[in-house]
Amino acid sequence: MGVSHLLGFIILSFLLGAMIARSRKPTIPIWSIMAFTSFLTIAFGLVRLDEVGSIIDWNVVLFLVGMFSIVGLAESSGLFNLMGFWFINHFESRYHLILASSIFFGLLAAISMNDTVAFMGPPLAYTVSRALDIDPRVMFLLLAFSLTIGSVTTPIGNPQNVLIVEESGITAPFYEFFRMLFVPTLINLVITPMILVKLFGVEEKRKSLILIPGESITNKRDAALGALGLVSTVLILIANDLMQLLGLPYVEKRGLIPFFIAAALYIVSSNPRELLGKVDWGTIIFFISMFITMQGVWRSGVFTPLLSMMMPHRMEGPQALASITFSSLLISQVISNVPFASFFTIYMKSLGYTRHDELYWIALAFSSTIAGNLTPLGAASNIIILEYLESRMNTTIILKDFLKAGLIVTAVNTALLYNDIG
Repeated sequence: MGVSHLLGFIILSFLLGAMIARSRKPTIPIWSIMAFTSFLTIAFGLVRLDEVGSIIDWNVVLFLVGMFSIVGLAESSGLFNLMGFWFINHFESRYHLILASSIFFGLLAAISMNDTVAFMGPPLAYTVSRALDIDPRVMFLLLAFSLTIGSVTTPIGNPQNVLIVEESGITAPFYEFFRMLFVPTLINLVITPMILVKLFGVEEKRKSLILIPGESITNKRDAALGALGLVSTVLILIANDLMQLLGLPYVEKRGLIPFFIAAALYIVSSNPRELLGKVDWGTIIFFISMFITMQGVWRSGVFTPLLSMMMPHRMEGPQALASITFSSLLISQVISNVPFASFFTIYMKSLGYTRHDELYWIALAFSSTIAGNLTPLGAASNIIILEYLESRMNTTIILKDFLKAGLIVTAVNTALLYNDIG
């Protein structure tokens, strides 16, 4: 083992060990762990300090700042509470509302990107859990799982899908993704809440919604601005992708869109300083640190032997699908699915996969995405949800609880998707 391999192994060992230890002491923020690993990455020389600026994906960072601002405006004004009660009032029983929530979160993620739903979802999930008088963990886990599952089905559902489509050059990606993935995705969105209901012993009964004082619009102007910001962001993101598909001019750096919209809202909101305070800077630090850490870990070559063993050359048929799926599920738990998809796309192209290998690129998209349902670190959207819960709701989902449900959900999700496209 070379020096760089050893350094990469040390960083990964610390990261995984700290995440496991955190399950016993959840007061340690995930972002602080990732920040320290980025320090180690630079201190060990795997990334030079003067190249940090070029490694960080500022498009993602600005996307986060913009979305946190817009969602913060909608939340503080009471808009999400109003939306939550409107949604809840359309269903009479626990099971129906839980199932509807799964489909709603999933399909919304498919058209607006999973990270967007990760910002908007926690307040609604919490409101539903109180209306149904069930353990909030059920709804928080359902939110995490369903937005990941739903995001599989379109090229704009999550960052890794966008990246894979752009780098592979797949022709007519919306059609290909929908054709191969829509039906199994819908089935997964129905099965997943059933799994959680069984695991947490949720009994069926009619809901008894009690309106809590203050759970309504508290600032009409900010609520209107929040609604305008959310709708504008989703519609512009969708329109931007359609323009790309049609060969028309489009915004390549999609993260600029929500930031651009948020920039227009600050000055007309009731309290711009308070709105800026809604930005979860812990999550921002996590992502900046993650870009640095994962670049260093990848450069160390610590994964090279593993990749050479799992996919040493271009493969075809079931063997290729199995190799791509297993690699995604395993390595995404260590470096998260977006960095994995980025690095593995380059690796597959080096093995000779081209734009005509739609099946294998879509296999990479679904497996790297579903990998996010196995552990909290598997998907960036999980981190967004957890940080929201810890910083604003004074609660969390510990690793044991996530794994208990995640192992079953991921196995079922993967089996259904693999069987359908294979």
